[in-house]
Amino acid sequence: MTDDDSISFLSSAQGLRLRTLVWLRWLAILGQTIAVTVVCFGLGFRMPIMLALFVILASAILNVALALRFPMSHRLSDRLAALLLGADILQLAVLLYLTGGLENPFAILFVAPVLISAMALAPGRTLALGVLAGCAVSALALAHLPLPWYADASVELPHLYRLGIWTAIMLSLGFTGVYAWRIAKEGRDLAQALAATELVLAREQHLSQLDGLAAAAAHELGTPLATITLVAQELDRIVPKEGPMAEDVALLRDEVRRCRGILSKLTTLSQTAAGPWAVMSLHHLLEEVISPQRAFDVRIETKLDGKGPEPSTRRNPGVIYGLGNLLDNALGFAVKTVVVEAAWNDALVTVRIKDDGKGFPPDILSRVGEPYVTTRGADPEELEAGSGLGLGLFIAKTLLERSGATLSASNLAQGGAMLTVVWPRHIFEVLEARPKPDAGVVPDAPPLVAASEKRHITDSSIPPEAVKGDATDINFPRDGAGAGASREDLAHRR
Repeated sequence: MTDDDSISFLSSAQGLRLRTLVWLRWLAILGQTIAVTVVCFGLGFRMPIMLALFVILASAILNVALALRFPMSHRLSDRLAALLLGADILQLAVLLYLTGGLENPFAILFVAPVLISAMALAPGRTLALGVLAGCAVSALALAHLPLPWYADASVELPHLYRLGIWTAIMLSLGFTGVYAWRIAKEGRDLAQALAATELVLAREQHLSQLDGLAAAAAHELGTPLATITLVAQELDRIVPKEGPMAEDVALLRDEVRRCRGILSKLTTLSQTAAGPWAVMSLHHLLEEVISPQRAFDVRIETKLDGKGPEPSTRRNPGVIYGLGNLLDNALGFAVKTVVVEAAWNDALVTVRIKDDGKGFPPDILSRVGEPYVTTRGADPEELEAGSGLGLGLFIAKTLLERSGATLSASNLAQGGAMLTVVWPRHIFEVLEARPKPDAGVVPDAPPLVAASEKRHITDSSIPPEAVKGDATDINFPRDGAGAGASREDLAHRR
């Protein structure tokens, strides 16, 4: 996935599934049918039953047409979903017009389409549906057929009471729409921010796996390269020392030696990654975080103060990336200086990052670390580039909390902001992960071909000790692919 793809993924929301709207509409049709049937035939109230059933039938026909036109798993565009919800509002308005208008207790159902839109569609679509529902409610307050009632009686509600019903429905439309949109937005923001975090972690894990793949490839190539080295040595003994063949053989041996050096480095990559830098002290951890940022104009100061031995921890890309994000945020708001403090005792390990900027605004301070909370301007160019979205601190907080830390933010009395990261020491420190003294060092391999078992490629007599010299100078492991060929097989390969 490219950066553009990830930004597009984070900025686009999936539409409503057709199955959702179809099933909701079937439930509405069932409820409306039961209601008008019970009112007309069960209670014996007067009402235009045939017109009401025709309006309900129109909604059922729309449902069937949608099911035939699209697969049930089809995701609707915002425009089409808004049109369908608008049709539901108009259908409900006509049905209520026939059955008493706002005097009908089911008038509160106008809230349902607006609620669905607020949960799933863009705010503009929800606003349009809310206006449509408000217009329908206002029209029903002015004109409607009488409320179905007994034949020998009629219901006439006071104007003030009907105004109260109109006000209640309008407030319900506004409050419910805004509340549902806000809850849904927070859920979408959190899901998208977590997706961004997973993308960062996936990239880090991908990079950390490359050294293992390189070492495996070098290990597999060890045996054929050993055979090529052996053959090149034999040719060097056989071919005359002068002439074009001698130059070619010398070039062959030089290139084999070069390949041998490259493969030796590849073989030690995974061992080196798990070696001296697998466990690092707190000082080295901070230095790795700070080093890439020292080129900026803002000065970075470090202070270490602790009781007892300095803690060490296993190298964690998530922790390094998280602390780097916090430092980058501080550099973005600092004026002259950023101070990185580290302290420890027997119970806790603490890292504080301070800047001399303006600090966090009061309305942002309690929400630091939440997704899409930012004090930077909403520059369209930054948004298109994936920056300025307010995800930096959220990703940093998520990564650090996965390592067992807690993140808090505060403002300094003298001005500026401070971010504090605290680990329990028993979680931060990994004593058993210290590297072995010989980690990352490839031991010398024993001779691939012993002089006593050497088989000559030609009948030329070659001193055994001459063969042993170069043939053993190939530092590759003997297990796995390197052990797949016997010494006699290596001697007979050309």
